[in-house]
Amino acid sequence: MAIVVNLDVMMARRKMSLNELSVKVDLTLANLSILKTGKAKAVRFSTLEAICKALDCQPGDILEWVAESKIIANS
Repeated sequence: MAIVVNLDVMMARRKMSLNELSVKVDLTLANLSILKTGKAKAVRFSTLEAICKALDCQPGDILEWVAESKIIANS
């Protein structure tokens, strides 16, 4: 997948646990975990907005596009 989710990085920078973020964005731990591990197929803008608000960051701090060739080269 060419979109990398850096949610764990932002959570670590803000010293916020998955449980705490789950409460702040009103999302189940299971759904937040799926997003955090990069297994999500989609994310709603409203969810992304809530996460950015809770972590005081920009969408680009959480989502990153990486060229497929770089992913293959790093494997």
